[in-house]
Amino acid sequence: MSENQKKARTLEGRVTSNKMDKTVTVLVERQEQHWLLGKTIRRSTKLHAQDDLGANEGDLVRIAECRPLSKTKHHRVVEIITRANV
Repeated sequence: MSENQKKARTLEGRVTSNKMDKTVTVLVERQEQHWLLGKTIRRSTKLHAQDDLGANEGDLVRIAECRPLSKTKHHRVVEIITRANV
């Protein structure tokens, strides 16, 4: 890989909303250790992503960073891992 090419950071999360036009909200959860107690804590982040694949609520998707597409949208849906049971 050359210096100008960077590998896009990918994350996995669950679609919580698909009410916007070509945009989905993805809830990404991670586990961290508490800085003092050492206990494992679940933290989450909601991200907006460009959706050209037609993801629905409850789907598990993989998203990748990309250039800013709007004020809040800096990711795109790369693949739908599992579909939600409807």
